[in-house]
Amino acid sequence: MRDELNEIRPESAAVFQADLIDTQALPQLVAAVVGQFGHLDALVNNASSFYATPLAEIDETQWVDLLGTNLKAPLFLAQAAAPELRRRHGAIVNIVDIHAERPMQGHLLYSVAKAGLVALTRGLAQEMSPQVRVNAVAPGVIVWPEDGEWDDVERRRKIVAHTLLKREGEPDDIARTVQFLLNDAPYITGQVIAVDGGRSVNI
Repeated sequence: MRDELNEIRPESAAVFQADLIDTQALPQLVAAVVGQFGHLDALVNNASSFYATPLAEIDETQWVDLLGTNLKAPLFLAQAAAPELRRRHGAIVNIVDIHAERPMQGHLLYSVAKAGLVALTRGLAQEMSPQVRVNAVAPGVIVWPEDGEWDDVERRRKIVAHTLLKREGEPDDIARTVQFLLNDAPYITGQVIAVDGGRSVNI
Protein backbone atom coordinates (compact mmCIF):
# COMPACT_ATOMS: atom_id res chain seq x y z
CA MET A 1 0.00 0.00 0.00
CA ARG A 2 2.83 2.43 0.83
CA ASP A 3 4.43 1.85 -2.57
CA GLU A 4 1.11 2.29 -4.36
CA LEU A 5 0.49 5.60 -2.60
CA ASN A 6 3.99 6.83 -3.33
CA GLU A 7 3.51 6.03 -7.01
CA ILE A 8 0.51 8.37 -7.02
CA ARG A 9 2.27 11.08 -4.99
CA PRO A 10 6.00 10.58 -4.34
CA GLU A 11 7.18 10.64 -0.70
CA SER A 12 3.61 10.98 0.56
CA ALA A 13 3.48 7.73 2.54
CA ALA A 14 5.74 6.05 5.06
CA VAL A 15 5.37 3.11 7.43
CA PHE A 16 6.30 3.15 11.13
CA GLN A 17 5.71 0.42 13.68
CA ALA A 18 5.87 -0.12 17.42
CA ASP A 19 4.41 -2.33 20.14
CA LEU A 20 1.52 -0.08 21.07
CA ILE A 21 1.16 -1.62 24.53
CA ASP A 22 4.75 -0.58 25.30
CA THR A 23 4.20 2.99 26.45
CA GLN A 24 7.92 3.73 26.33
CA ALA A 25 7.91 3.17 22.56
CA LEU A 26 5.15 5.66 21.79
CA PRO A 27 7.00 8.98 22.13
CA GLN A 28 9.67 7.55 19.83
CA LEU A 29 7.00 6.56 17.32
CA VAL A 30 5.53 10.06 17.30
CA ALA A 31 9.01 11.58 17.01
CA ALA A 32 9.79 9.36 14.02
CA VAL A 33 6.64 10.51 12.21
CA VAL A 34 7.37 14.17 12.91
CA GLY A 35 10.96 13.62 11.82
CA GLN A 36 9.79 12.17 8.51
CA PHE A 37 7.11 14.72 7.64
CA GLY A 38 8.01 17.73 9.77
CA HIS A 39 4.67 17.82 11.59
CA LEU A 40 1.73 15.73 12.83
CA ASP A 41 -1.80 16.88 12.11
CA ALA A 42 -3.95 13.89 13.02
CA LEU A 43 -4.03 10.68 15.02
CA VAL A 44 -6.43 7.85 14.18
CA ASN A 45 -6.51 5.13 16.84
CA ASN A 46 -7.60 2.08 14.83
CA ALA A 47 -5.44 -0.79 16.17
CA SER A 48 -7.53 -3.33 18.07
CA SER A 49 -7.64 -6.87 19.38
CA PHE A 50 -11.00 -8.62 19.11
CA TYR A 51 -12.06 -12.07 20.31
CA ALA A 52 -14.56 -13.69 22.64
CA THR A 53 -13.99 -13.56 26.42
CA PRO A 54 -16.87 -15.23 28.28
CA LEU A 55 -16.81 -14.29 31.97
CA ALA A 56 -15.82 -17.74 33.24
CA GLU A 57 -12.83 -17.92 30.89
CA ILE A 58 -11.32 -14.45 31.32
CA ASP A 59 -7.68 -14.34 32.37
CA GLU A 60 -5.17 -11.56 32.95
CA THR A 61 -3.43 -12.11 29.62
CA GLN A 62 -6.67 -11.32 27.80
CA TRP A 63 -7.20 -8.27 30.03
CA VAL A 64 -3.74 -6.91 29.22
CA ASP A 65 -4.21 -7.51 25.49
CA LEU A 66 -7.76 -6.27 24.98
CA LEU A 67 -7.58 -3.31 27.35
CA GLY A 68 -4.06 -2.60 26.12
CA THR A 69 -4.79 -2.34 22.40
CA ASN A 70 -8.25 -0.83 22.68
CA LEU A 71 -7.80 1.64 25.55
CA LYS A 72 -4.27 1.93 26.94
CA ALA A 73 -2.58 2.48 23.57
CA PRO A 74 -4.97 5.25 22.42
CA LEU A 75 -4.50 7.08 25.72
CA PHE A 76 -0.72 7.03 25.67
CA LEU A 77 -0.51 7.71 21.95
CA ALA A 78 -2.67 10.79 22.49
CA GLN A 79 -0.41 11.82 25.35
CA ALA A 80 2.71 11.42 23.22
CA ALA A 81 1.17 13.26 20.27
CA ALA A 82 -0.49 16.02 22.28
CA PRO A 83 2.23 18.70 22.06
CA GLU A 84 2.51 18.43 18.28
CA LEU A 85 -1.25 18.15 17.78
CA ARG A 86 -1.77 21.25 19.92
CA ARG A 87 0.88 23.11 17.94
CA ARG A 88 -0.83 22.17 14.67
CA HIS A 89 -4.43 22.51 15.96
CA GLY A 90 -4.90 18.91 14.88
CA ALA A 91 -7.49 16.25 15.55
CA ILE A 92 -7.88 12.73 16.93
CA VAL A 93 -10.37 10.11 15.79
CA ASN A 94 -10.79 6.95 17.84
CA ILE A 95 -12.38 3.87 16.29
CA VAL A 96 -14.77 2.55 18.90
CA ASP A 97 -17.70 0.14 18.40
CA ILE A 98 -21.47 0.25 18.66
CA HIS A 99 -21.07 -2.42 21.36
CA ALA A 100 -19.43 0.13 23.63
CA GLU A 101 -22.98 1.21 24.42
CA ARG A 102 -24.61 -2.23 24.18
CA PRO A 103 -22.13 -4.96 25.23
CA MET A 104 -21.74 -7.94 22.92
CA GLN A 105 -22.65 -11.26 24.53
CA GLY A 106 -19.53 -13.30 25.25
CA HIS A 107 -17.15 -10.42 24.47
CA LEU A 108 -17.03 -8.82 27.90
CA LEU A 109 -13.48 -7.43 27.89
CA TYR A 110 -13.72 -6.06 24.35
CA SER A 111 -16.99 -4.32 25.17
CA VAL A 112 -15.54 -2.86 28.38
CA ALA A 113 -12.43 -1.64 26.53
CA LYS A 114 -14.45 0.07 23.81
CA ALA A 115 -16.74 1.66 26.41
CA GLY A 116 -13.60 3.01 28.04
CA LEU A 117 -12.44 4.36 24.69
CA VAL A 118 -15.73 6.25 24.31
CA ALA A 119 -15.16 7.81 27.74
CA LEU A 120 -11.55 8.55 26.78
CA THR A 121 -12.75 10.28 23.61
CA ARG A 122 -14.96 12.65 25.58
CA GLY A 123 -12.35 13.16 28.28
CA LEU A 124 -9.62 13.97 25.77
CA ALA A 125 -11.95 16.39 24.02
CA GLN A 126 -12.10 18.29 27.32
CA GLU A 127 -8.42 17.94 28.17
CA MET A 128 -7.11 18.94 24.74
CA SER A 129 -9.50 21.78 23.96
CA PRO A 130 -9.50 24.28 22.43
CA GLN A 131 -6.53 23.41 20.23
CA VAL A 132 -7.33 19.75 19.42
CA ARG A 133 -10.65 18.18 18.46
CA VAL A 134 -11.27 14.59 19.56
CA ASN A 135 -14.09 12.43 18.17
CA ALA A 136 -14.87 8.78 17.58
CA VAL A 137 -16.41 6.57 14.91
CA ALA A 138 -18.42 3.51 15.95
CA PRO A 139 -18.61 0.97 13.11
CA GLY A 140 -21.34 -1.61 12.79
CA VAL A 141 -21.20 -4.51 10.33
CA ILE A 142 -18.35 -3.58 7.99
CA VAL A 143 -15.90 -6.49 7.65
CA TRP A 144 -16.55 -9.81 9.37
CA PRO A 145 -13.77 -11.13 11.66
CA GLU A 146 -11.71 -13.94 10.13
CA ASP A 147 -11.33 -16.09 13.25
CA GLY A 148 -13.99 -18.64 12.23
CA GLU A 149 -16.42 -17.58 14.94
CA TRP A 150 -18.41 -15.53 12.42
CA ASP A 151 -18.55 -18.01 9.53
CA ASP A 152 -22.17 -18.95 10.27
CA VAL A 153 -24.14 -17.50 7.34
CA GLU A 154 -27.44 -17.55 9.24
CA ARG A 155 -25.91 -15.70 12.17
CA ARG A 156 -24.59 -13.04 9.79
CA ARG A 157 -27.97 -12.77 8.08
CA LYS A 158 -29.74 -12.14 11.39
CA ILE A 159 -27.28 -9.41 12.34
CA VAL A 160 -27.62 -7.65 8.98
CA ALA A 161 -31.41 -7.94 9.28
CA HIS A 162 -31.22 -5.72 12.37
CA THR A 163 -29.67 -2.87 10.41
CA LEU A 164 -32.20 -0.35 9.21
CA LEU A 165 -30.52 -0.28 5.79
CA LYS A 166 -30.58 -4.13 5.52
CA ARG A 167 -27.02 -4.44 4.25
CA GLU A 168 -23.38 -4.54 5.34
CA GLY A 169 -21.26 -1.42 5.19
CA GLU A 170 -17.94 -0.93 3.41
CA PRO A 171 -14.51 0.11 4.75
CA ASP A 172 -14.90 3.29 2.69
CA ASP A 173 -17.91 4.22 4.84
CA ILE A 174 -15.60 4.37 7.85
CA ALA A 175 -12.77 6.06 5.94
CA ARG A 176 -15.03 8.81 4.65
CA THR A 177 -16.40 9.50 8.13
CA VAL A 178 -12.90 9.66 9.61
CA GLN A 179 -11.85 12.01 6.82
CA PHE A 180 -14.87 14.20 7.50
CA LEU A 181 -14.05 14.45 11.20
CA LEU A 182 -10.41 15.25 10.50
CA ASN A 183 -10.85 17.74 7.67
CA ASP A 184 -14.39 19.06 7.44
CA ALA A 185 -15.78 19.27 10.97
CA PRO A 186 -14.10 22.25 12.66
CA TYR A 187 -16.93 22.70 15.18
CA ILE A 188 -17.38 19.05 16.17
CA THR A 189 -15.58 17.58 19.18
CA GLY A 190 -16.35 15.03 21.88
CA GLN A 191 -18.79 13.15 19.66
CA VAL A 192 -19.28 9.52 18.63
CA ILE A 193 -20.70 8.90 15.15
CA ALA A 194 -22.22 5.46 14.57
CA VAL A 195 -21.59 4.21 11.03
CA ASP A 196 -23.72 1.11 11.27
CA GLY A 197 -26.65 1.31 8.87
CA GLY A 198 -28.90 2.10 11.83
CA ARG A 199 -28.19 -1.13 13.69
CA SER A 200 -27.45 0.56 17.02
CA VAL A 201 -30.99 1.96 17.21
CA ASN A 202 -32.56 -1.35 16.20
CA ILE A 203 -30.77 -3.99 18.30
